[in-house]
Amino acid sequence: MEQLLFRFNPWWEEDISHNFVQRNTYLDQMEKLLKRKNIVILTGLRRIGKTTLIKLFIERMIKNYKIEPRHIFYVSLDAYGLEHYSIMEIIDEYRKIHKLSFSKEIYLFLDEVAYRDAFQQELKNLYDLGNVKIYASSSSSSVLKDRKAFLTGREKIIELLPLTFEEFLVFKGIKIGKADSHLVDVYFEEYMQTGGVPEYVLTGDINYLAELLDDIIYKDIIAAHGIKDKKIIRDYFRLLMERAGKQLSLNKIAKVLDIGVDTARRFLSYFETTYLIYTVERCGKLNERLKSPKKIYAGDVGIKNIFTGFRDKGAVFENLVYLKIKHTNPCYFYKDGVEIDFFTEANTLIETKYNSALLGKQKKVFDSTSAEKKLVIKNVQNFMELP
Repeated sequence: MEQLLFRFNPWWEEDISHNFVQRNTYLDQMEKLLKRKNIVILTGLRRIGKTTLIKLFIERMIKNYKIEPRHIFYVSLDAYGLEHYSIMEIIDEYRKIHKLSFSKEIYLFLDEVAYRDAFQQELKNLYDLGNVKIYASSSSSSVLKDRKAFLTGREKIIELLPLTFEEFLVFKGIKIGKADSHLVDVYFEEYMQTGGVPEYVLTGDINYLAELLDDIIYKDIIAAHGIKDKKIIRDYFRLLMERAGKQLSLNKIAKVLDIGVDTARRFLSYFETTYLIYTVERCGKLNERLKSPKKIYAGDVGIKNIFTGFRDKGAVFENLVYLKIKHTNPCYFYKDGVEIDFFTEANTLIETKYNSALLGKQKKVFDSTSAEKKLVIKNVQNFMELP
């Protein structure tokens, strides 16, 4: 095990400098929590940049905070060779390597922590008993489902989303001056087609995105849940991508796929757990929210475009608006047979109309609905002004 742990932690033996593009929004959030006791959990779509972010943050800790490198420990808990050890046993081995007493403060970075069945209890024990600061990551939202409340009140969640348009430009090495502002629309359309998976943005290799999707579907859904009919899962996901931005009827999905409604609901939860999709409830009282169909959005529009092609730009645009305002916990507004895309916690009503206008009955409902603020998002300029 010792050799493997040294490979995970090159800063124990040498200076490190990573040539990665910085995602400062998330790095700054991690930094603000550095001196707090909370367990910080990074979560989000597989290969969205969690491990890269951890390594960039470790570099920042060493260079900016002058933290002793041997007091920083990183391990990927899905690594071959560690599967028979508990988290506590791995950390004990780390302490032995550096002769660190139990009282010494250490910084733990536990990547893909949800691969361990009892991780919540082990993290709680570390939190309660050790002089440790813990950052953990997971590509599954199951990390948030702490049924025995081991981590309640102890954790802070940071969810990584696909690259924003501004980050997309940075990753592509594009700077748009005022003289070239006419190019913003051109690059935004490229962003709509490519999406925000970092490695795909950097390389443009469509095979990378296809392999990522296969990894998630086959490893994190089919294998993880023992699903025998692989084709149904892939067909289901294709249907979801075609319906992104629309209300989803589980009854119709079940009929199309010739499966039970309960099975359709369970499979949908698997796609949510892996961040391949997000669901949005209807605004209203509890019974309205529970009885009404949810709207579906893709976790990344580049993945959506693999299945649907880049043809319904209005749906892609709405999906990107959702990802940008997701932090506001929006619901969709529905009245008299008319739907308005989003109503946020800040009492803002939002309708997306990519290069088109709000007209007719929809405009009447939009105008007559009481809201603190009302926005019609028609273009990239409107999009970039969203909070």
